[in-house]
Amino acid sequence: MILATVATPVAVQAQFLFTTNNGTITITGYMGPGGTVVIPSTTNGYPVTSIGSYALENHFNLTSVTIPDSITHIGLWAFRGCIGLTNVAIGNSVTNIGESAFSYCYGLASIVIPNSLASLGDETFTYCTNLTSVTIGNNITNLYGLAFAHCTNLTGVYFRGNAPGTDTSVFSGDTNATAYYLPGTTGWGAMFDGLPTVLWNPQAQTSDGSFGVQTNGFGFNITGSSNLVIVVETCINLANPSWTSVSTNTLNTFIDTNGSSYFSDPQWTNYPSRFYRLRSS
Repeated sequence: MILATVATPVAVQAQFLFTTNNGTITITGYMGPGGTVVIPSTTNGYPVTSIGSYALENHFNLTSVTIPDSITHIGLWAFRGCIGLTNVAIGNSVTNIGESAFSYCYGLASIVIPNSLASLGDETFTYCTNLTSVTIGNNITNLYGLAFAHCTNLTGVYFRGNAPGTDTSVFSGDTNATAYYLPGTTGWGAMFDGLPTVLWNPQAQTSDGSFGVQTNGFGFNITGSSNLVIVVETCINLANPSWTSVSTNTLNTFIDTNGSSYFSDPQWTNYPSRFYRLRSS
């Protein structure tokens, strides 16, 4: 085991413990002060491919973690009990997340599961009591083992692919949650693992006359299923995103079976760049 200081693109200089095996690096511990932490994609000339079991467990001062695309495996209990963690950006190459890896992360408000992950289970996010929004990638085929159980503030689970297999325990205790699914996907009924289901298809319209700079700011039309309540969120840096809600729009102007609402951002000129995303309220 080696103690190393790894320079990262942010102000915090993160100190990691790691092991080397067959030319790859596994992060086994973290000795830094917390705050915003970026896991390095390489160190000592080797790719960092894994975050080991218990590696950052109970680091109460962590607030944000970025996991690079080089990581394919996150070990069991890796971030368990990081109660100050509010933001996690998971890289697009993660294929396995271990048991209880993010459980009891009370501050975590939203999570995006990448398309690279095929299954999730074993209490991965259980007792993340401030979690309100989950987006699940389209290579997910199985959800098991209380994966999101007792996330009591969870209101929206957004599926990008077909309905995955479940064991009826995935959302145990999540009495406020709704499952949203995209048009053209299969396996959905009126309920999914105890959650009511709603067709989810909000889109920002970029080809009509509403898109772009108008007299009252930058804006665009949002269309989707009638009566969906869509929250528009913004950030200024996609490398280390911190999303902020700026508008809530109800799609209640009916166009056939769809609704539409116009979003405008009068503050857009205050930033050198600004990015937008949509989620259902």
